[in-house]
Amino acid sequence: MISKKICMLGLLAVGKTSLVEQYVKSIFSDNYLSTIGVKISKKSINVDGTDMSLVLWDMEGKDDYTEINMLYLRGAMGFFVVADLTRAETFDAAIKIRQMVLDALGKDVPNMLLLNKSDLPDWEMDDEHVEKAQALGIKILRTSAKTGTAVQEAFETLARDMLGQN
Repeated sequence: MISKKICMLGLLAVGKTSLVEQYVKSIFSDNYLSTIGVKISKKSINVDGTDMSLVLWDMEGKDDYTEINMLYLRGAMGFFVVADLTRAETFDAAIKIRQMVLDALGKDVPNMLLLNKSDLPDWEMDDEHVEKAQALGIKILRTSAKTGTAVQEAFETLARDMLGQN
C-alpha cells in the first residue's frame, strides 16, 4: 500500500478540521475547536486500482501566515489550501499560503484550493476570485464540510494527482 502525506492549510475557522472529519468519519460538528499544532488522521482508499493510505495533517490556522513550520511540511506529497466562501480575506490569504508552501517545498507538489462552506448564503467570493486563481493554474473546488458536497471528490482528485507524480 502506498502512503501519501497531505497537509491542510488555511486561516482560522475556514473548515480544515471539518473537511477532514467529514472525509475520514463522515461526520460534521457545529462545535468549533481550534486546532493547535497539527492533528493527524488516516484514511485508506483505493484509487484507480491502487491502494493508498492518506495521512492527513490538519495544521493549525492562524490569523496571519508569515511563515510555515517546515517540520509539518516535510514529506508532504500534496496539500489543500482552504478558504471560506463567506470571508473574502481568506481567499487572498489562501493564494499567499499556497505560494509559500510551493516555495518552501522547492517543487510543484499536487495541490488544490478548496472554497469551503458552499452550503451557506452570502458568499463574499464571486467568479472573479475563482477566475483569478484559475489563471494562476490553481485547481479549485467548492466544498461543504457540513453537507459533504465535493469533499470526497476533492480528496480523490488530489490522490489521483499524487499518483500521477510517481
